Amino acid sequence: MHRGLRGRFAAVALTVLVAAGTLGACGGDDDGSGADAPLRLGYFPNVTHATALVGVEKGIFAKHLGTAPKTATFNAGPAAVEALFSGAIDATFVGPNPSINAWSKSHGKAVHIISGAASGGVSLVVKPGIKGVQDLRGKKIATPQLGNTQDVALRYWLKKNGLTANKDGSGDVKVVPQENAQTLQTFAQGEIDGAWVPEPYASRLILENKGKKLLDEKSLWPGGKFVITNLLVSQEYEKKHPDQVKKLLQGVVEATDYINQNKADAEKVTNDALAKLSGKPLKQDVLESAFKEIDFTTDPVASSLTAGAQHAEEIGLLEKTDLDGIYNLGPLNEVLKSSGKAEVSDR
Repeated sequence: MHRGLRGRFAAVALTVLVAAGTLGACGGDDDGSGADAPLRLGYFPNVTHATALVGVEKGIFAKHLGTAPKTATFNAGPAAVEALFSGAIDATFVGPNPSINAWSKSHGKAVHIISGAASGGVSLVVKPGIKGVQDLRGKKIATPQLGNTQDVALRYWLKKNGLTANKDGSGDVKVVPQENAQTLQTFAQGEIDGAWVPEPYASRLILENKGKKLLDEKSLWPGGKFVITNLLVSQEYEKKHPDQVKKLLQGVVEATDYINQNKADAEKVTNDALAKLSGKPLKQDVLESAFKEIDFTTDPVASSLTAGAQHAEEIGLLEKTDLDGIYNLGPLNEVLKSSGKAEVSDR
């Protein structure tokens, strides 16, 4: 998750772009063959990144790429994007707003979104006494980070319902940006009244802390579809290694199919990976609840990313941004077509 265009990411990203001169620098040998260097792939230790976890742990990416990717895990979008800009990784699974920030700050020169990964899986969970949106007046509601995808969604929704939520914490509703792990504690201790969070934190607030789902974000989007995770690639790597990018996408398609066709095993593989990466697996009821809320798909649900950017602009958390060209779905659609699957749109 990111801190917004005007936060630390903007300054660091610009420094990397201008001073380091390694805009989207890629790995691989100098002749561009890619024969000696595995693709370097980033992702989060989170259920919403199950496509990456399953693709790595089941050896699906390795099968298509010819060798296992060199992996790096991140806990926040800015760190993943900074790694992509600096050349430490070649591609990363990341949320929509960090992708928009990367596109904006590089003036469309550094990255492309080449696939979707997950849709949905975000809810507003509150104390049982809160019955509706107007009951949020005077309450404290947490989001993962100022200006991040969920933060924008909450503030925009409140505005549409006639409630103010200012960046400095003032207004009808006090929005409290904090780490998701901290939100579990502050909610249990009564320091906040609710949280707009992704899975598995929404399920944990409900199952472990007796929270109540006031709103499923799916209800705000056409067909209940909105992007929560997509795949971002360095344009430099994309140019030098188009074959490797296509092979990675073949792995993404297969990993997505595996999750949807083998839910029980995919849940186990994901949880085992989470335990290995974070030191603690999710409880089985939380794991199952989280998976039910997320739609794993290669469709990037492009319309939701565009709308999300417009929402961020409207509430003052994003400057006017032209997203034309942010997607390069040609390679993915080639893979989908060859597999007899429906192509996806960047509209």
